[in-house]
Amino acid sequence: QVQLVQSGGGLVQAGGSLRLSCAASGRTFSNYAMGWFRQGPGKEREFVAAISWNVISTLYADSVKGRFTISRDNAENTVYLQMNSLKPEDTADYYCAAARTAYRGPAFNPSDYNYWGQGTQVTVSA
Repeated sequence: QVQLVQSGGGLVQAGGSLRLSCAASGRTFSNYAMGWFRQGPGKEREFVAAISWNVISTLYADSVKGRFTISRDNAENTVYLQMNSLKPEDTADYYCAAARTAYRGPAFNPSDYNYWGQGTQVTVSA
């Protein structure tokens, strides 16, 4: 059974940085693309960033491009989201996700993922 366990997050002032981690277990982590999504108060879940199984390709939402960086350590079965220059509008619950199908590139559609982390709260104060 695949498990995704998230850590990181918290409260930060605007302009600050946070790093989220997501540790995977239960299948060959390195064969699957990984993604990060978020859901703000009263909003739908939205795509943030994704990375291919082989680390070659990444994909970012326009709203975070240039500020957030997704990375993965296949030896540690962990995917990261480094968030810099945080804005109050980045406040949300953040979720990591593991792709449904192996050996695919990064995907922005939530339906391409079938395993999800427990979520972690990120709050950015003005």
